Amino acid sequence: MAIKINPKTSALIIQDLQNDVIIEGGAFADSGAPAHAIKQNVVANVKATAEAARKAGMQVIHVWFIVEPGALGLKINSPLFKGVKDAKALVRGSWGAAPAKGLEPKKGDIVVEKMRMNAFHETRLNTVLNGLGVDTLVISGAWTNFSIEHTARHAADLGYRAVVLTDGSSTVNDQWQDAAINFALQNVAERVKCKDVIKALSKKK
Repeated sequence: MAIKINPKTSALIIQDLQNDVIIEGGAFADSGAPAHAIKQNVVANVKATAEAARKAGMQVIHVWFIVEPGALGLKINSPLFKGVKDAKALVRGSWGAAPAKGLEPKKGDIVVEKMRMNAFHETRLNTVLNGLGVDTLVISGAWTNFSIEHTARHAADLGYRAVVLTDGSSTVNDQWQDAAINFALQNVAERVKCKDVIKALSKKK
């Protein structure tokens, strides 16, 4: 699918691609998330997209879910947040909270921390994007039907053009991926493959 991306007014969001979320041995490994991330080839696809973005002069922003030991300050008002606390997941400074291998921040990248599914909720993300003059968000990460969907919806409501990477995102199985990409997000965001964004970024301006 052909898509136009202006790297100067766009940002790549890499959200929640952390060890506890998508890697075997992580806190949520039993959910099926690691297997689905592998099936989607999400780490390699996002890594390639990030490399193309940096080369084109497009801002790369990592959004990490980070909690303090004991999940101090994390409001347990939903099963997802209860799961984070019960699994002792995503604790600051731990292996589980670190980005998946290959997706470590590079020079010039920005890191935003959050404690909700939505990358915008009470974080500095919107302030940073406004400061950069960004109007388009290319959104990747996990899990597609939670954090990615929440972030894309909020982005659209804030007036951003939202682009979700269909193979740069993963969840726990194909059914949940399909529900998010082909149903929940169909009127919220453009949905394209990583190769389409990479191709658009490689075009000479």
